Amino acid sequence: MAIGLAGAALLAWGGLSLGRNLTPLPRPPEGGTLIQGGAYRRVRHPIYSGACLAALGWALYHGRWAGLLGAAAQLLFFNAKANREEVWLTERFPEYPSYQREVAKLIPGL
Repeated sequence: MAIGLAGAALLAWGGLSLGRNLTPLPRPPEGGTLIQGGAYRRVRHPIYSGACLAALGWALYHGRWAGLLGAAAQLLFFNAKANREEVWLTERFPEYPSYQREVAKLIPGL
């Protein structure tokens, strides 16, 4: 349960850290800024990471193998989505490659 709650907290912190830059679309908004503070100091895609942790926590709490497979599939999906999103972020923000080198994509320490 702790893993799931930590994931939900990370997801929420990521959304709050984005502020007015939060959109339902993966492309950075026109006039948006590159957020590197808050949750984004720890991981480049905290909303995706939080969703994956929440799914993992749910699967472990309920003891379901299918849930673990779903959490793994979700991680693969969000990794692919983040890869595409990072192309757009690099195009929009010249400082993004430096940020990429300093901050983990989905899992701190990796």
